[in-house]
Amino acid sequence: MPKSRTRKKADFTPPPEKQATKIDLSSGGGRRWVAPLMLAMFGIGLAWIVVFYVTNNSLPVESLGNWNIVVGFGFIATGFVVSTQWK
Repeated sequence: MPKSRTRKKADFTPPPEKQATKIDLSSGGGRRWVAPLMLAMFGIGLAWIVVFYVTNNSLPVESLGNWNIVVGFGFIATGFVVSTQWK
């Protein structure tokens, strides 16, 4: 039986080393307002709901009644929307 020809394999060449990308934190990228605003919205929403419950529905806005809970959650939801802009 004839001997089959062997294929010569190419020598292994390792992939080029990856270089870490440098992130410039000094400029802020124009998004320095995002984190403080996000935390402020979370805090205002939480405070709104807590004040509503602690004052037995008389504060922050008595005429809104139970809609004060919706307002508080609206602030918290706004905080989540703002958080999508954070880089």
